[in-house]
Amino acid sequence: MRSRYSAYALGLIEYIMATTHPNNPDASIALADWQTSIAEFSKTTQFMGLNILEFVNGEKEAFVTFEARFDHAMMKEKSRFYKMNEKWLYHSGEF
Repeated sequence: MRSRYSAYALGLIEYIMATTHPNNPDASIALADWQTSIAEFSKTTQFMGLNILEFVNGEKEAFVTFEARFDHAMMKEKSRFYKMNEKWLYHSGEF
C-alpha cells in the first residue's frame, strides 16, 4: 500500500498499472485513458500522508485498511490485494 501511495505521489504511472490486479475495473478501460487518469490525479493532488490502520495478511489474499490525506480530502479505504506470481496486486477497495 505504501509503495502505491508513493507511486501516485511521484506520478509513477507504470508502477501503479503493474501493481494492479487484472480483474480491477481500471485494468479493463482503454490503456491511454487509464494512464491519463493516473497522471491527472497525480499532478493535481498534493499527497499529505498515509496512515495504515490495519493489515491482515493471508497466503494469497491480504487486506490493508488505511487513511490517506490529500490537500483537498481525506480517504479511508479497506483494500484487497491478491498474490499473483509472488507479487501483491491491488484488486479492489471499500470506502
